[in-house]
Amino acid sequence: MKPTAAENFSAAVAPAPNHARQAVLFAPGDLRLCDFTPPRPGPGELLLRVKCALSCGTDLKTYRRGHPVWRLPTPLGHEFAGVVAEVGEGVTAFKAGDELMVAPTAPCGACFYCRRGQENLCAQAMEKMVMGAYADFLLLPAHVVAHNAFRKPAALAFEEAALLEPLSCVVHAQELARPEPAESVLIVGAGAFGLLHMLALRAAGVHEIAVAGRGADRLEWAGQLGADRVIDIATGDPAAEAARLNGGFGPDLVIECTGQVEGWRDALARVRRGGRVVFFGGCPAGTALEIDTRRMHYDNLTLIAPFHFRPRDVRRAYELLADGRLGAGRIINAHRPLADIAEVFELLERGTVLKCAVIP
Repeated sequence: MKPTAAENFSAAVAPAPNHARQAVLFAPGDLRLCDFTPPRPGPGELLLRVKCALSCGTDLKTYRRGHPVWRLPTPLGHEFAGVVAEVGEGVTAFKAGDELMVAPTAPCGACFYCRRGQENLCAQAMEKMVMGAYADFLLLPAHVVAHNAFRKPAALAFEEAALLEPLSCVVHAQELARPEPAESVLIVGAGAFGLLHMLALRAAGVHEIAVAGRGADRLEWAGQLGADRVIDIATGDPAAEAARLNGGFGPDLVIECTGQVEGWRDALARVRRGGRVVFFGGCPAGTALEIDTRRMHYDNLTLIAPFHFRPRDVRRAYELLADGRLGAGRIINAHRPLADIAEVFELLERGTVLKCAVIP
């Protein structure tokens, strides 16, 4: 029987063999770098030597208040890339020494949702999500190895390869929204996801992209990364500025990336008649959004609420990163060693970085 997370980490008082380390969240705000013994891979599994793990907003929310799915104590980190250290029985697609980029979930392929092409809703995806990338080593389960692991192109940096998971979410959302090159798009939220959406839209040739957000640094980064217009929600007149887009008709598509009800309201208010809204950022449980049903009907609005991703989205995200022209690595603007994992979360709390690369 495999030990539980608590048994594995809470009693680690002496260095384990190879002095392997993993960041474990024991309680909200209580993140510790613990010694652990890297597990041997079983049938279909891989042991990955982590070369880079990226910070994520979900990690920060979990650090602040825990998570409804991940029981504490839990290892943290789920955006990563690395090198195969050991191969389990039956694995033929990869060998020791291969450089990999991996999405941390994969569907079962047989349930109600999988059979209908909605693999993003498969229960296995979240229940068996790979966690623990803030570490020296990470065990990849067989279902992830089989479906969502790819060899990293040699020219692609490990830190950019680690963006496979968040970019897969972006690809899924934009596949549903179907932006057209001639359209005008407003992104609400200038964080990492908002700017990743912007880069993907720019790569797709979208004509006009505006980013609305708070914070001088984030808005400056949005401009540097290629936004045609930045809108300061805190000090400007966002309603008037959004209305000027698209020759005065307003944006064809609004993508909400704040995960706050206020952002959802703002996105709905800014879209033009006949336009589409993507509620990309997930709001806290128990919150609600009021909708003017008359406007919804007579303005012919389309509301989209994407969640997670499907294997075909991961494949497309891999292709975009492997191509090298997306330049997604530009949203990573801080680097810290694994030993400084506590400082990483201090930076995230202050909002002074978009994404931080954690290097073991």
